[in-house]
Amino acid sequence: MKQISLAAHDFVKKPKQTRREKFLSEMEAVVPWTRLLAVIEPHYPKAGNGRRPFDLSAMLRIHFMQQWFSYSDAAMEEALHDMPLLRRFAGLDAGTDAMPDETTILNFRHLLERHQLPDRLFAEVNTLLTEKGLLLREGTTVDATLIAAPPSTKNRDGKRDPAMTQTKKGNQWYFGMKAHIGVDDQSGLVHTVVGTTAKTSDMSQFASLLHGDETRISADRGYDYPQIHAHLEENLIEDWVARKAKPGKPLDAWTRGLNHAIAQLRAVGEHPFRILKRQFGYTKIRYRGLAKNIDQLVTLFALGNLFQARRSLLAAG
Repeated sequence: MKQISLAAHDFVKKPKQTRREKFLSEMEAVVPWTRLLAVIEPHYPKAGNGRRPFDLSAMLRIHFMQQWFSYSDAAMEEALHDMPLLRRFAGLDAGTDAMPDETTILNFRHLLERHQLPDRLFAEVNTLLTEKGLLLREGTTVDATLIAAPPSTKNRDGKRDPAMTQTKKGNQWYFGMKAHIGVDDQSGLVHTVVGTTAKTSDMSQFASLLHGDETRISADRGYDYPQIHAHLEENLIEDWVARKAKPGKPLDAWTRGLNHAIAQLRAVGEHPFRILKRQFGYTKIRYRGLAKNIDQLVTLFALGNLFQARRSLLAAG
């Protein structure tokens, strides 16, 4: 990161390191910046006769801070003006540098979407984790979660987002999309992400969440279907899918014990959702349309993997 000038007015004595400062320090160390920048660089505008583009490293850091702190484009622009810590992380000097405005921040996101780069960034992160021996790929637990969409009709069309659908879970209706993930059942790291509308069943995405080399698969009762058990048996894969009770026929003691053991095994699959919703504050989709939100999901899970593996990565140097 470049030297900050004295004109930045950021040099104040701090009594302690804040949680946000500690978080950014850890992310600075564990994000493979060089590898990710190399993925984006061929598609990023080059300096020419027109307006000089902002430094690619600064724009990627800003894009990641949006995900970590759940900022909109406009809120991210204001945060760069308000918070010296975020400017320092982005490598921007308030004394000498212009700050990217919300349109520049939006255009960078559109560039990533246009060239399908979120998927490539996710793959690059997982390649690093595999090289470090953290993503083992022996067993997979599959799971899904609902992500709410704004139900407001106060927009140009006067309608809710047509790409989103509603579904009933328990006695409550939900409107939005669904995130399906395949998780390494030893490390808890996500190796596959699929996004669908809310009404899509968990079971329909089961095969898409597997990488093909699993020796065991665990899942909750939403995947308890004969075709799934048959698939696991045919491929000699250990079947750790929880069983549902039949109408009017409660589970016997053996099946309850099996479900308890499966719950302990697949608990690791819930952790990535906790990181997104509690650590990163991602509880509601931000954009209209499915594709943009799936791209954000993929980016969030890539960053979530790095956050989850940060201690191991820091220890490895």
